[in-house]
Amino acid sequence: MALPLVAVVGRPNVGKSTLFNKLTGKRISIVDDTPGVTRDRIYSKCEWRAREFMLVDTGGIEPNSDDVILSQMRRQAQLAIEHADVIILVADIRCGVTANDTDVANMLLKSGKPIVLCVNKCDALGPAPMELYEFYNLGVGDPMPVSAEHGHGTGDLLDAVFEYLPESDFEEYDDDYIKVAVIGKPNVGKSSLVNKLCGEDRMIVSDIAGTTRDSTDTEIENEYGKFVFIDTAGLRKRKKVYENIERYSALRSYMAVDRADVCLIMIDAEVGFTEQDSKIAGYAHEQGKACLIAVNKWDAIEKTDKTMDEFTEKLKVDFAFMSYAPFIFISAKTGQRIDKMFEMIRDVYEHNVFRISTGVLNDILAYATARVQPPSNKGKFLKIYYMTQSSSKPPTFVIFVNNAELFHFSYQRYIENQIREAFDLSGTPIKLVIRERGKD
Repeated sequence: MALPLVAVVGRPNVGKSTLFNKLTGKRISIVDDTPGVTRDRIYSKCEWRAREFMLVDTGGIEPNSDDVILSQMRRQAQLAIEHADVIILVADIRCGVTANDTDVANMLLKSGKPIVLCVNKCDALGPAPMELYEFYNLGVGDPMPVSAEHGHGTGDLLDAVFEYLPESDFEEYDDDYIKVAVIGKPNVGKSSLVNKLCGEDRMIVSDIAGTTRDSTDTEIENEYGKFVFIDTAGLRKRKKVYENIERYSALRSYMAVDRADVCLIMIDAEVGFTEQDSKIAGYAHEQGKACLIAVNKWDAIEKTDKTMDEFTEKLKVDFAFMSYAPFIFISAKTGQRIDKMFEMIRDVYEHNVFRISTGVLNDILAYATARVQPPSNKGKFLKIYYMTQSSSKPPTFVIFVNNAELFHFSYQRYIENQIREAFDLSGTPIKLVIRERGKD
């Protein structure tokens, strides 16, 4: 499901970033009294009333400024407004309605998007201050008193946003479909692969990096199952993202990873592993997605009988942070090993949703602790009481102990490896949650 996009906009220094941090529950945006601290757009998930949406923080809008930085910030904000489903206009009750507030409101009204007016810095509890009614002059609806710093009024604000959230613009797929996000740097052959899989030119293919601007879905059904392939724009280094439209494309790529069950991480065999590949794979790993690393353009490589083994050993070092992910060497151009790729996608998905009974888990735990004694420190010994699986996608195991501080990272890795030895869980990360018995 594609998440709706909600943009937080307004003139500089009205508290947009403070509000953004409060709504997302994370300190992501830099907060400072100096206008213009937020120069780019910052995104994060937000959830309200069991509905998720993507919240975007924008730089302050100075509609009539000729300053180069402020002009770029204005363009970034305008781009966010263009793609937003709902707009939160933030104003400052201490300053009242300014000329810039009016200009920003007029710009938003021209967009035709739903607008929720947030009047920030209403820090006092009790009835709304009389100054609030001045903001009706902006003509964008009822002003809502909010204190972003203390959190007052944010629930009512989110209720108002909730009323405008649209239904998903992507089709809902049945549970028997495996959603696969094809991710990687620009020009590694993502669109060529999707075209090859569906047997038609669904995507524009070009040697010019950045041809794909948005995420597109392709349904495929074969003997291996039902699949939805999500072709995404290539993710570049931040400093190399020059065009405004590419910044939005990068957001759609990250959102595609969020939607996916499996991430097919594509590497260019002619270029090899790069730092950007690790960042793309790292995001999929952090989201707990099943992962398969596909080395594309293998047909263009001069090979000996040792080439694949040598390439694999190098990739194992490069992808040491996700050693569970298997590799496959393919050619989107010729279709080499495409059937095998479908089989591996299905397998890593099944591993990602795999569940193990508590009894079997504790048999594994008893064997592991008998084989290697739990760590101790200054006469204090780690006691592991039992282990249970709390969820899947990825498989998440809760381990109850007497002292969480004694459960060293290396011993956690040992327990994880024991689980992997007992069950083939290639292609999926494993999450261990350590709990002290008797504590929440």
